[in-house]
Amino acid sequence: MLTLAVQKSGRLNEQTEKLLKDCGISFIHGRNDKLKAIASNFPLQILYLRDDDIPECIADAAADIGIVGENVYVEKGKSLKISKRLGFAKCRLAIAIPKQMVYKDIKDLNGLSIATSYPNILKKFSDKKGLKVSIHQISGSVEIAPGVGMADAIFDIVSTGSTLISNGLKEVETVMNSEAVLLIHPKLNKEKEAILEKLNFRISAVKKARNYKYILLNTPNDKIDEICQILPGMKSPTIMPIALENWSSLHSVIREDDFWQSIEKLKNAGAQGILIIPIEKMII
Repeated sequence: MLTLAVQKSGRLNEQTEKLLKDCGISFIHGRNDKLKAIASNFPLQILYLRDDDIPECIADAAADIGIVGENVYVEKGKSLKISKRLGFAKCRLAIAIPKQMVYKDIKDLNGLSIATSYPNILKKFSDKKGLKVSIHQISGSVEIAPGVGMADAIFDIVSTGSTLISNGLKEVETVMNSEAVLLIHPKLNKEKEAILEKLNFRISAVKKARNYKYILLNTPNDKIDEICQILPGMKSPTIMPIALENWSSLHSVIREDDFWQSIEKLKNAGAQGILIIPIEKMII
């Protein structure tokens, strides 16, 4: 059995549980144990932890794998491997200053005190850039530090930027981009590696499906070749005759971004009755 460490609450927890559900994995929670769950249809158990504790838990072999933000993984600096980037919980780690402060370039950070929950990442960045800053480590509510006189600036997670704006701050330097990653202990035995391979297969199928849509449309037969050029499928579209004479139904798979760029071309080529359907899993 493989042991997976995940965040016990919060947005990352919700997205992780959705991913596992989409992978067809169901869990049974004990009546009095809110920190552990066992899958009923896959050799996997979950440990629910604070996200900051997940890298340490894997490094100590209390868990075999874990899902955590890349920012936490880099900050903790444990000798673990990233098995897969998961494509959700995307954010960036950035330096922000009070909006009234003049900022021309990175040299303007010299001499500032910067509050952060990520001192190791900030120190590596400042050393690399040759900055002399004072790092003030705090946990939680980093964005209020300049307003209450604790620091001149902050270094923190930014998603939409709305929290910075509401606290009178502006983003000036992006240090790194982050997303949820699947971490693994560097020395799994063969049995656990085999289970991980099966899990990664399911995750890949779910991830790929998110970026693609199943498209159905009706087309005049004399426009099939033109539409196929606009709308290439995984290999080639499926084409079936319909009751309307000299018309066919065309089925294909397309990246969602490509569809929105092609929709006018499809309509101009004579496509009608266009339907777009979500794909739950995609295996190539």
